[in-house]
Amino acid sequence: MIVPNASLSCAHCPGGGAEVSGALPPPSLSPTGHLVVAVCLGFIGTFGFLSNFLVLMLFCRYRALRTPMNLLLVSISLSDLLVSVLGTPFSFAASTQGRWLIGRTGCVWYGFVNAFLGIVSLISLAVLSYERYCTMMAPTIADGRDYRSALGGICFSWLYSVAWTVPPLLGWSKYGPEGPGTTCSVDWKTKTPNNISYIVCLFTFCLVLPFGVIVYSYGKLLLAIRQVRSVSSVVTRRREQRVLVMVITMVVCYLVCWLPYGVAALLSTFGPPDLLTPEASITPSLLAKFSTVINPFIYIFMNKQFYRCFRAFLSCSIPERGSTLKTFSRVTKTLRTVRQEKDHQVSAPAPSSALPTPNSASQGSAASHNPPAASNPKPKLILVAHYRE
Repeated sequence: MIVPNASLSCAHCPGGGAEVSGALPPPSLSPTGHLVVAVCLGFIGTFGFLSNFLVLMLFCRYRALRTPMNLLLVSISLSDLLVSVLGTPFSFAASTQGRWLIGRTGCVWYGFVNAFLGIVSLISLAVLSYERYCTMMAPTIADGRDYRSALGGICFSWLYSVAWTVPPLLGWSKYGPEGPGTTCSVDWKTKTPNNISYIVCLFTFCLVLPFGVIVYSYGKLLLAIRQVRSVSSVVTRRREQRVLVMVITMVVCYLVCWLPYGVAALLSTFGPPDLLTPEASITPSLLAKFSTVINPFIYIFMNKQFYRCFRAFLSCSIPERGSTLKTFSRVTKTLRTVRQEKDHQVSAPAPSSALPTPNSASQGSAASHNPPAASNPKPKLILVAHYRE
């Protein structure tokens, strides 16, 4: 009875049990479980494709959206769209049948493509947060036609992902079946120094490091907004609340989508062989794929430029001009101006004796006898923070 059961289980392996590494394949889900996973993957694939395709269509249709910062958002949407086209349909088909359908080579290809595009999305989110922070803190308004920084960030994201997803093809770890055997990814379970070293590096440099950049960049950005608020609270209070909500949403969704997957990978690598059940192993993978649906809503439709162009697209009208005139976010030289103003007020003599009275009829003669700085003190600067939300 042992041999038939083993051969039956290996029928669920990609390409057969002899082609997939190691021992017996993991226990599969029940038919109901496979059906639930198939429904989830169908939803993720459909809405991920539609939402990201809509973003790309808006970017191509409305010239006002073709800005350097929005180019980074389009790069994220493109990677998520490719996941919906090149990855999700195969795992959906496998879940409907309860087994992997396209063999060992297809499993390796699926694992590489999904890992590559997932890391592109993660690194792009970190690059986007850092670009927003640098643009906001720049002493001058950024040139809306200078694409060098954005293109550099996009190239860095894609090349960085290549650098971390090609090694398993060359022998540093490998790609293989994942969870109940209906998806493929990096081999999390082989407990060899070669495999463990890759898992640790991948977790550190492709999950923890991007998250650290996101937290640092948005934390410094919020701190800068709070400092400006102390000078001009009426102007910045509402915008600060919107930016705060957006930042919290970004960080929470990043953690919800990717942290369970990273934790499950580490538990599979360092924990007992049967620590994770098939249900527990497939859930983090679904959450990670769900990021392809949620990213457009967080990073695109919370963006006023894209949202107003989307409304104009639905109503077949022209988007409001005010929504696309200002391209980049920045804080003007507010803190520096505040410090200079304070220093000037401390060092300047009291001008009360030199100022003419309101009822004086000799304002012109008084102005001629007094120094210009004393007779015409400079009006107070109104400090305004300009930034996009």
